[in-house]
Amino acid sequence: MFEPFPGNYVWNLGINLALVCGGNHGELDEVCRPLRAAATAGADAGSAQLFDAWVGVADQVARNADADLARGYTLSAGAKYLRASGYYLAAERLQSRDYAPRWAAYDRGLELFRRGAALKGMHVEPVEIPYEGSAYPALFFHDGSGSRRPCLVSVNGLDSMKEQVLMAGHGAVNLERGINTLFVDQPGTGEAIRKRNLPAVWDSERWGSAAFDVLCGRDDVDPARIGIFGLSFGGYHAPRIAANDPRYALCAVMGANHVWGRRQRERLANEGENPVPHYWDHVMWVFGFDDRDEFLDYADRITLDGEVAKIRVPLCITHGEADRQIPAFNARMSYDQAVNSPKRHLRIFTHEDFEVEHCGADNGTGMRDYIADWCAETFAGMG
Repeated sequence: MFEPFPGNYVWNLGINLALVCGGNHGELDEVCRPLRAAATAGADAGSAQLFDAWVGVADQVARNADADLARGYTLSAGAKYLRASGYYLAAERLQSRDYAPRWAAYDRGLELFRRGAALKGMHVEPVEIPYEGSAYPALFFHDGSGSRRPCLVSVNGLDSMKEQVLMAGHGAVNLERGINTLFVDQPGTGEAIRKRNLPAVWDSERWGSAAFDVLCGRDDVDPARIGIFGLSFGGYHAPRIAANDPRYALCAVMGANHVWGRRQRERLANEGENPVPHYWDHVMWVFGFDDRDEFLDYADRITLDGEVAKIRVPLCITHGEADRQIPAFNARMSYDQAVNSPKRHLRIFTHEDFEVEHCGADNGTGMRDYIADWCAETFAGMG
């Protein structure tokens, strides 16, 4: 992994994710340079300085986009607005829920994403998914033709957002292979937690089945070929949903998460590599808990033991061999227990792939493209 901040995994992960989402190396160098000394104090200590550096660069990229737009250079402006969006969202993601400036950065990130996508001519349609008296938001990414295609429901990780996963190229590579994508901010992520106060739940089929229902009503989706894809914590959600809603035609995972609840107790014991600063505050916010012990008791339910054996559709699991957040044995556990899948497949990415970190954060193309190929091949085999 590219590590501009030696020893600071959380900040390095943020930079790598921004690059994966289309960030520019020169612009990100401007984020990093003023922070070298601050990074040595730890991920939590300098997070406000990191926020200011991200936002300063994002503001300038947005101004550059404004100048392009004033000249009529709409495509150039759109590309810059999307990069600025990624930077605002990266800045927001690394802050505590009590850090007030994060909310303006988040709103600005969403605004510039919509503006950039429109100027670039991307077909990105907002969708509302009914959920237990409320709704959670999604983005339907398609080619605009209206033709009936297979579709993947894309499920976030613990701290990712639908816009980030889309900007990381998942929608584009799926579309190249004839697949539409529904990017969801499921409960506990993105707008669902930030704007609607919908916390994460262990029994994710509660919201996963609702996404399938919405897609079934569309003329541009083949209801017999709707699959589900999850990355990071989505590597728990997606298999659980496929196990409990047999209507899904396949399941693909980027970063297995077989015993996520157990991993939380391990983190507490050894303070391993965390995805964000203020980790315990963040994860309790995501699940709607105020007490860490109560959260850990709840998290004990979050396991795929006894679940993946119920999967009776094709299953693809990918994982990096040197994943520092979720050890690779999680992938083997899910694969070994998926005995009723008619087409189960495990692919561990190694140094030869130049992609060994959590969910391919050190590269961003290997697992993504592999899963897109596997899904296209599997959908094609369904006729």
